[in-house]
Amino acid sequence: MNIVVLCGGLSRERDVSLCTGSMVAQALLKKGHNAVLADVIGDYDIPGGDCKAFIETCRERDAEIIKVGRQAPDIEKLRRQSKAKGTGVFGENVLELCRAADIVFMALHGDDGEDGKTQAAFDMLHIKYTGADYLGSAVAMSKRFSKQIFAFSGVPTPAFTIVTADTYTPDMLEDITAPCVVKLSASGSSIGVYIVDNQADLQPTVEDALKMENEVVIEQFIAGREFTCGILGDTALPLVEIIPGNGFYDYEHKYQEGATLEVCPAELEDAPTKEIQRVAKLAHKALGLNVYSRVDFMMDEAGDIYCLEANTLPGMTPTSLLPQEALAVGISYEDLCDRIIALSLEKYE
Repeated sequence: MNIVVLCGGLSRERDVSLCTGSMVAQALLKKGHNAVLADVIGDYDIPGGDCKAFIETCRERDAEIIKVGRQAPDIEKLRRQSKAKGTGVFGENVLELCRAADIVFMALHGDDGEDGKTQAAFDMLHIKYTGADYLGSAVAMSKRFSKQIFAFSGVPTPAFTIVTADTYTPDMLEDITAPCVVKLSASGSSIGVYIVDNQADLQPTVEDALKMENEVVIEQFIAGREFTCGILGDTALPLVEIIPGNGFYDYEHKYQEGATLEVCPAELEDAPTKEIQRVAKLAHKALGLNVYSRVDFMMDEAGDIYCLEANTLPGMTPTSLLPQEALAVGISYEDLCDRIIALSLEKYE
C-alpha cells in the first residue's frame, strides 16, 4: 500500500509525534508498504507533481528513529520559524501527498491532530485515515467533555470542576481543597498537568494554567496505583502498571527510557484486571471511539478505580504503552501498525 505517515505539526506534543511517526514509517517499510513520513507543516517539492510516484520512491527515506527530548518544544518559537506555504496548517503539497495515498497513518498528537480538526478536513476531502473519526477525537481530546460523558455513562472518574478564562474568579476555588490536580483541558503527554499539594498554590497554579489554555479542569487527587488499558478493535489488551521513578508520570517520565518502571501485564488480581478492562471498553464506546485507543486509570488504596482519560492516538515511541500491551498478546510493533491500518480501512467499507 501507499501510506503517508502524518506527524509533527505545531502542538506541544510535536517531538513525541515525530518520534511516533518515524517508528511507524520504519515499521510499515519493513512490512513491505511504500511509506513516507510527512510533517504537517513541512514543504515538499514533488518532482513533476506526481505525489503517488513520490511515495513509491521514498522507501529509503526516514530510516532514523527520532528521539523525544526531555522537555516539550517551544511551540511559539516554532510558529515564528514555520515557513508553511500551503493551505491553513498544512505545508506545501502535504494535502496532495495525503490524497495520493491509500491511507494516512495518523501519528499526530495534541492540537490540530488528535483533536479532530485534521480528521474533519480529511473527511471533507475523502482522504482515508487511521483511528477515530473527527467527533470522537474532538470529544476525547477535551477533558471537560470526556469527563462529563464519563459521569453520564457510568464510567467512574475523579470529581472535577471546570474553570474557564472568561468566567474565572478566585471565589470559584473556595470549595476546592488540596491536594488536587490542575489540568489543561486539551493537552496530552502530561503537558500542563500540575499536582497541587498546598492550598496556597492552588490559585496561582490555576491562573498560570489559564494563560496557556482557556479551559482548565481541577480534579480530585487520587493516591494509589496507575494503570492503562489499550483497546484494539473490540479487544481490551493486557494492563500496564506505571510506576514513575519519582514524582508523577510527567512528560520526562513518559519519554525518557528508564525513568519509569512499566509492568506488563500488570501484577494485579484477575477480578480488578477484568473490571478495568470492562470500564476501558465502556469509556471507549461512550466517547464514540473506534479502531483503537488507550484508557488511563488510577486505583486508590481501597481498590476503587477511576478513569482519567482516553487517548485516541496513543504514542508509538520506544517507551510507549500500547505497543507493550500488544506485544504481551503476541502482536509485534510492525503487526500492530498493520492491524491499525486494517481496522481503520473497515470504517470505509
